[in-house]
Amino acid sequence: MITRRKTRQIHVGNVAVGGDAPITVQSMTTTKTADVDGTLAQVYALAGAGADIVRITCNEVEAAQGLAEIVPRSPVPIIADIHYQYRLALAALEAGVHGLRLNPGNIRKEDQIKSVAREAKDRGVPIRVGVNAGSLDKDLLDKYGSPVPQALVDSALIEIRYLQDVDFEDIKISVKHSNVPSMIESYRLLSETVDYPLHLGVTEAGPPPAGLIKSVAGIATLLNDGIGDTIRFSLTADPVEEAKAGRQLLENLGLRERKGLDLIACPSCGRAEVDVIAVATQAQTALEAENLPIQVAVMGCVVNGPGEAREADIGIAAGRGRGHLFIKGQVVRVVPESEMVEALLDEARKLVEEGVESRLAHAEAHAAEIAAAARDELIQIQGDANRSQDRRARVAEIARSD
Repeated sequence: MITRRKTRQIHVGNVAVGGDAPITVQSMTTTKTADVDGTLAQVYALAGAGADIVRITCNEVEAAQGLAEIVPRSPVPIIADIHYQYRLALAALEAGVHGLRLNPGNIRKEDQIKSVAREAKDRGVPIRVGVNAGSLDKDLLDKYGSPVPQALVDSALIEIRYLQDVDFEDIKISVKHSNVPSMIESYRLLSETVDYPLHLGVTEAGPPPAGLIKSVAGIATLLNDGIGDTIRFSLTADPVEEAKAGRQLLENLGLRERKGLDLIACPSCGRAEVDVIAVATQAQTALEAENLPIQVAVMGCVVNGPGEAREADIGIAAGRGRGHLFIKGQVVRVVPESEMVEALLDEARKLVEEGVESRLAHAEAHAAEIAAAARDELIQIQGDANRSQDRRARVAEIARSD
């Protein structure tokens, strides 16, 4: 049995990391963040594959604006990946992200780092000090000659001191290396030095199968040592494969329970036409009783729901007193709102018995047209229900200010 090293606990949104919290799985989107719908679809796919937290790049003003729309609609906490421009970190915070990842090798000015930390502290948002062997500070490379483990740890400690100077302690750390033995040694050294939660990963692991082998070799070794509070497989592949691999590793090590039914639900927003939490709870209770091994989505509105959750096997989205039942993003039935859960359960049974193609072939005539009309009606009635344009404007103002 693995005895985990005791660390502090932080929260990324509603997900606990460190302490006695379950080890979490992370992945990162590969879409352009400005493509809000495409990015959200990938976030939902990652959540369905086992990702507890998803990181999204914030590399330009348009990306920060995209985050302002993505975060309220995401089923899991979102971390903004910041590289060279500290103002984009401030813009991401304004967009509502649940965490930041800062690379000490890219943002080097102490006053800028502290400015971000102060704003993050005011908002209760944690920061990952994300050290990477491939982008180590030049001074440390000159001192050590190469990205040796001590150089990575020193980089992390310098950044931590900047954060501590402004009383910021909501920290997690990574010291990623593409060389597995160096990665293992870096994390072991760091774990002896600090008690902050650690994010494990082999950077630039490459495509499967070699990338999987390298990642498992590094991450599993440390987990067996009791080191690590959250993990990410960095593969040259569909990020869904990263989430699946991370989840399977934790299950095989006995660090996470195996899952049967996988239910995902939107966090609810200004467009929601039903009590999403209540419907999701009812659906989960009914479906778990059937022990159906499928992925189910419960979405608050027909405007975004079927598209965002199109990777789910089956789902239901609300719209003007009716439930829109969809399979792989295609609406197949429209039922009264009061019958949503019952219809979802009935269709889920048939889906498991007959398969996707069969159930799509049995789609009700005009169901897609009815759903499209309901979507257009909601947009007309609600307008910009989530104040997306106001949020985008404010984020852009912060990102572009001097």
